[in-house]
Amino acid sequence: MKLSTRSYFWSALGLATLAFLGLNIFANNFFIDARLDLTQSRQYTLSSGTRSIIDQLPEPVTLRFYFSRSNAADYPATAAYAKRVRDLLGHYAAVSHGRIVLEDIDPAPFTPEEDRATEAGLRPIPLANGTGSIYFGLEGVNTVDDRNTIPNFAPEREPYLEYDLTSLLFQLSHPGKRKIAVLSSLPLTRAPGSGQPLGIYADLQHTYDVRMLPDEFREIPKDTNLLLIAHPQEITPSKMRAILRYVLGGGRALIFLDPMSELVQQEQTPSAPPSSDLNLLLQAWGVAYNPRELVLDRGNAQRIRNPADPQRAPVPYPMWQHLTAGNFSKTDPVTASLTGVNLASPGALSQRAGATTKFEPLLVSSADAMLYPRDQALQLKDPGALMSAIKPGAAPLTLAARITGHAAVPGFASGNINIVVVADTDVLDDRFWAQNDPQTGTRAPFADNEGLVLNAIESLTGSDELITLRARGNTERPFTVVRRMQADAEARFRETLDSLRTRLTNAQQQFSQLQQGGSAATLSAEQQAAMDSLQREITGTRAQLRDVQANLRAGIDRLGRILAFMNILLVPLLVAGFALVFGAIRRARAKGNRRKARLEAEGGAA
Repeated sequence: MKLSTRSYFWSALGLATLAFLGLNIFANNFFIDARLDLTQSRQYTLSSGTRSIIDQLPEPVTLRFYFSRSNAADYPATAAYAKRVRDLLGHYAAVSHGRIVLEDIDPAPFTPEEDRATEAGLRPIPLANGTGSIYFGLEGVNTVDDRNTIPNFAPEREPYLEYDLTSLLFQLSHPGKRKIAVLSSLPLTRAPGSGQPLGIYADLQHTYDVRMLPDEFREIPKDTNLLLIAHPQEITPSKMRAILRYVLGGGRALIFLDPMSELVQQEQTPSAPPSSDLNLLLQAWGVAYNPRELVLDRGNAQRIRNPADPQRAPVPYPMWQHLTAGNFSKTDPVTASLTGVNLASPGALSQRAGATTKFEPLLVSSADAMLYPRDQALQLKDPGALMSAIKPGAAPLTLAARITGHAAVPGFASGNINIVVVADTDVLDDRFWAQNDPQTGTRAPFADNEGLVLNAIESLTGSDELITLRARGNTERPFTVVRRMQADAEARFRETLDSLRTRLTNAQQQFSQLQQGGSAATLSAEQQAAMDSLQREITGTRAQLRDVQANLRAGIDRLGRILAFMNILLVPLLVAGFALVFGAIRRARAKGNRRKARLEAEGGAA
């Protein structure tokens, strides 16, 4: 039986609908974790380390994602980031095959959900208009009611989102405080002046099970998750062998060395050596370090009041350094989210020739830095003299590094190591990172020193899979052409700009000197003429400065107009032009087909 056109159409439509539904059912059951990631840094692809930790979850984990959708409606950037977090959490749940249960919670104001968010320890973000706040965080709970939270998803940590989420899962699957063994000669438990524990050490005691090693230890306790060494002294051969066995056997270590510990000097203990070293151990790990040389850094010098002349304004002091984003590794979670770290008289690390380990700098100096003999630096003392003594080298110096890979001590032991070495102990000193309130006992941090230490400990005490997670790179796509144009423009106009500014400064100084000579009535004709000339020069120089600064942005503004034209007018015009051409072609074809059909009909009739 021949189907009519209408019957054929409805049959085809029914089969297409069934095929569509069948394909969706098949995809939902067999491709639940399939996705196409076209981003440059693979932001939407789970790493093998994350998948391994999810597969090894010993029990189900509930993740409660809190996001105030209604309050965030007017903040598209926050809403977009929240969608990315939610999508990634959904991917975690999909690949877990039931090990991860995901709950979405919208903590609207004055609701039980808002109370739950507060009880979970989430930090609300106040709205700019002061009418409310946004909750944007995560709570994880396992079957024995152990809890861990991300109080707030900070935008600056977006490149490390997978690391933060996987770290939370790892901590939930390994409950209980991790154990830290400490070997140190620093006054960690009695800070000079206060007699209280150093702030960072006090926080470690709250979060971890911290134990000091006995004076004559011969081995590191087997249940130790991390060995913390800070300014070690009198390392006997038996202690050295114990440390080597621990590290080469897979134990993690965080080590603080210093060519001149100002924390020790502040303690005013004459017998305490100002420097520390682990020379034989560092050799085994492929690290070079000189305890008699410290780093002077003109580019990162902190500004202090000169003790020799306290009435003057603060001056740069190159022995104390304030590191910023450009001095931190962007590919390691220990330093990737830091904004500022303060160091005092640090040393420098480098990879030893022939090392079999991998040496990854975490903190580096500016290019305007050099190694300087410690004893000479102590003799100079004057900040100005130290600044003048600096002769920068060809490359920044490494102040802290992660060392990984295979290390061996012939005739003793070998193995893969994972340690972090910091060539400064004053990073632990409260004076350099927090303001203490003696009445309340609270600390107001002004630098990320504690973040550096806690990030390093968290990273080192995690699993191998967690440590392999690194930042995927910044998700922002900068305007590289604009940045290149800015650099080229500044290079072209910088010399002119500096010359004009010098001329302006000199002219203003001369003008001020003439003004101090007296009033207009007491000035001679020559002085008055000079003042008028200087006034004209100042006005003209300012005009030239405005022109040069305008030229700095001329190319960028021109590019902006071109891009605006392309987006607003050119693309719509091209689409309209394509539609017109396509329509004309279709009409021409239709006209040709009609003409052909007419000719065929006339030929058939003939």
